[in-house]
Amino acid sequence: MAHKFEIYKDKKGEFRVRFKYNSEIMFSSEGYTSKASAKNAIDSIIKNGPGAEIEDNS
Repeated sequence: MAHKFEIYKDKKGEFRVRFKYNSEIMFSSEGYTSKASAKNAIDSIIKNGPGAEIEDNS
């Protein structure tokens, strides 16, 4: 699979989510105190992401 979500612990011990496409990190999340919260963030992105508006502030 060319794309995936990863849950990992940062240096502060917080759980973070990153999305990778072809081994390139596309984005990373804020830190979460629990793995369950990180998994909820992934679920929210999957559920709400496809219909998200694009805002160009350039």
